Amino acid sequence: MTVPVPESHGDGADDDLAIRPAEQADLLAVVRIENESFSQPWPYDAFDRFLGEPGFLVALVHDQIAGYVVADVSASFGRQLGHIKDIAVHPDRRGMGVGSALLSRSIAILAAHGADSIKLEVRRTNDGAKRLYRQFGFEPIRHVPGYYGNDEDAIIMVRQLE
Repeated sequence: MTVPVPESHGDGADDDLAIRPAEQADLLAVVRIENESFSQPWPYDAFDRFLGEPGFLVALVHDQIAGYVVADVSASFGRQLGHIKDIAVHPDRRGMGVGSALLSRSIAILAAHGADSIKLEVRRTNDGAKRLYRQFGFEPIRHVPGYYGNDEDAIIMVRQLE
């Protein structure tokens, strides 16, 4: 089911923004965005494995894939930990509220599936993403040297849920 994102973002975001679960037909567009967004992109098969999971969502603008998020919930030390594994927005759609809409919807889905908290990893140098995550209540808790294949460090950020 496609759900329109009702609020006007006031920042140039399209009024025709909708979010729905990812489908098989979306994977090529998702992989294209992944390849344009990351120096070490996930392969097609990685996305294929998440099809049908409630936390794999796509954002559409004028019926075109504008971004996606992959997230899930798993048990960790007796708690339910949400994990935002991958999120990206097409370069032509950045700064228009697509990433915020995806992040907001994924947080709601993870909470609905029992997550007590949500974690994510972000490149130490990705200031824009870190700023967005802070706006959504994520706080840096740990630094992981050499986390990414090019030896770049990661910052682990966590948001506690009510």
